[in-house]
Amino acid sequence: MKEENRKEIFKTNTDTDFLKLIAILSMLTDHIGAVFFPEQQIFRCIGRLAFPLFCYCMTVGLVYTHDIKRYILRLAVFAVISQPFYIMAFNPQDFIGNITNWNIFFTLVISLISMYGFKEKKWWLFALGFFVVSWWNFDYSANGILLMLIFYCCRKKPVLGAFLFVLFYIPCLFGGDPANPMCITLGQFVFNRQVFALLAAPLIFFTTSLRPKISKWVFYSFYPAHLGVIAIARFIMRI
Repeated sequence: MKEENRKEIFKTNTDTDFLKLIAILSMLTDHIGAVFFPEQQIFRCIGRLAFPLFCYCMTVGLVYTHDIKRYILRLAVFAVISQPFYIMAFNPQDFIGNITNWNIFFTLVISLISMYGFKEKKWWLFALGFFVVSWWNFDYSANGILLMLIFYCCRKKPVLGAFLFVLFYIPCLFGGDPANPMCITLGQFVFNRQVFALLAAPLIFFTTSLRPKISKWVFYSFYPAHLGVIAIARFIMRI
């Protein structure tokens, strides 16, 4: 689709290859920190950019794809491929016990299916996806669907979209628990590190024109590939 036609549908950033590149680098930083430097919060804070960027890029993909079924199928295949690498990277000591500790690709698949239901007014499909991702062991629960709803409904209203996006993450600043590993303590102030996802807002709601030419298969394969490398490194280092 020509760029001028894209802008008719989206007034937010459609430079999705650039956004995906930022997202995978953020994710890589996050996972390196989680496995090798768990006491260094900076890695995990940088990693908070990845999820909203992936959700946004999937929203753009939902609108522009010529074949939603193939799009969903690709995601599902890589979710299945990635699962053993995901377990070996993060929970190698209990492989069987983490079989149903679903990797993020599964969350994205269900979120995309649910949003397809919303887009096509198949409300039962939207509700089913929301229910499944909320009640089973999916990373980020229904947050992916909620973010995609913001991105989709505000695709022509970037100011409103940015406001709702900020509103979505603002609660992370309050009510933090010092005992929660997801929280950061600065003096008497405790907050959830998910608030750093707000750093993705300028990338989503302001347009860029870098447009690197990267094959979609690079983005799909990066997830299981980097998990496999982390798993091997963890095995060698006996972590």
